[in-house]
Amino acid sequence: MQDDVFAATCVLQKRPLLIVISGPSGVGKDSLVERMKARGAQFHFVVTATSRPPRPEERHGVDYFFVSKEEFERMIRDGELLEYAVVYGQYKGIPKQQIRDALASGKDVVLRLDVQGAATIRRLIPGAVLIFLTATSEEELIERLRRRETESDLQLEQRVATAREEMKQVDAFDYVVVNRDCQLDAAVDQVLCIIHAEHCRVHRQEVRLP
Repeated sequence: MQDDVFAATCVLQKRPLLIVISGPSGVGKDSLVERMKARGAQFHFVVTATSRPPRPEERHGVDYFFVSKEEFERMIRDGELLEYAVVYGQYKGIPKQQIRDALASGKDVVLRLDVQGAATIRRLIPGAVLIFLTATSEEELIERLRRRETESDLQLEQRVATAREEMKQVDAFDYVVVNRDCQLDAAVDQVLCIIHAEHCRVHRQEVRLP
């Protein structure tokens, strides 16, 4: 009996996770993922493809794969994307192959996605773990968006309106983590605890890509 339990535990521990970090614009998804990397978290961090131009501090192949609209549409036609969407007038999507390769190697996979993308992953991959990242209040979220100074007044209004709608989707997620101002490491600690707890679950659905 003990040998059976030991064998079952080993099998569970070897199953890699697909973790989705999501939430409205401005809650700090990118900052949280970057801090996880800086702290040496041994996960595969998926690089999303996008048709939008890079911001000054962003690097191709690290922050995103920056491709033209025409190239993105070719990837759609060829079935190379796990999911994609039009976000604020630009394409965003997840290349499949890097996820397959990482899962096959036994690595946990971390995805940063908007709320729309997270909903698609939940539908396609029920075994994924969805974490909703949020600010402490709507006022704080709006202030973070203003501080970025990357959008016009009209674009800022659109992002705020979208964020209000996205906050209503929290019940579709498995966990919620509050990313408080100047407490990014605390949010990272919570995410890492969630991942550890998921590995300890006795009944966990295996991740299968479509």
